[in-house]
Amino acid sequence: EPVSAALEEHVQPRESFVRPSADALIRCEQIEKWYGSVHALTGVDFHCERNEIVGLIGDNGAGKSTLIKVMTGVLRPTAGAIWVRDRKLDLADYSVRMAHELSIETVYQDKSLGEQQPLWRNLFVGRQITNRWGFIDVQAEKRIAGDILTKAIGFRGVGISPDSTVRELSGGERQGIAIGRAMHFNADLIVLDEPTAALAVKEVRKVLDFVGQIKASGRACVYIEHNLAHVHAVADRLVVVDRGTIVAEIRPQELSVAELTEYLISLQRPR
Repeated sequence: EPVSAALEEHVQPRESFVRPSADALIRCEQIEKWYGSVHALTGVDFHCERNEIVGLIGDNGAGKSTLIKVMTGVLRPTAGAIWVRDRKLDLADYSVRMAHELSIETVYQDKSLGEQQPLWRNLFVGRQITNRWGFIDVQAEKRIAGDILTKAIGFRGVGISPDSTVRELSGGERQGIAIGRAMHFNADLIVLDEPTAALAVKEVRKVLDFVGQIKASGRACVYIEHNLAHVHAVADRLVVVDRGTIVAEIRPQELSVAELTEYLISLQRPR
């Protein structure tokens, strides 16, 4: 059966999508991505403003991850254009390294931390602080790591110190460390790839609090999530991807999680 009329009125059609502002943090226009004969992305327009959390939702295989990889320099699109802070990128040269230079960081679910390493080493991996002789300044890294733990992430009085190892942390705390690292290195845009996957309820709350801190610090976040309740709780705007195209834009306050679920199920019915 078709999606209800009451539901339809809150699912914005393409022509009424929020238009990007002149100083949008990132703006993708008419992105196409082909893998051989597979059309993974078709005419995708996407943007994220400063101080905004955009939830990217859709079924498995809808194209969410492909879009994120194009946005963050992992994949080169077949066609289209990307602007970062109104600077048009040369996509032939766009890379993960350049994305970092443009203050775009991606936090992947639990894959970016060294299990055996202390937190201070994890926070500065690839970006070590060195002294004038070129050696790693361990004391400086530990001191700043302590500031990140208490100020950026809010780990106060929970038995976690710069010398704690990653293996001692819960899943939610690991996500907090990865988010804190991105915030410390002044990422304007932090991309979260299913940060609550396989976490217990208490841990989910921690991660959602970290997401709130991203916005509170004036940064922006693109949040990919399969659990609709999680992303619904923190997103300012929800963008729905289906079969490689963006089909809807939704304000979370206008749609309950149950209605949102109903809408996504309706997309999977034969057309």
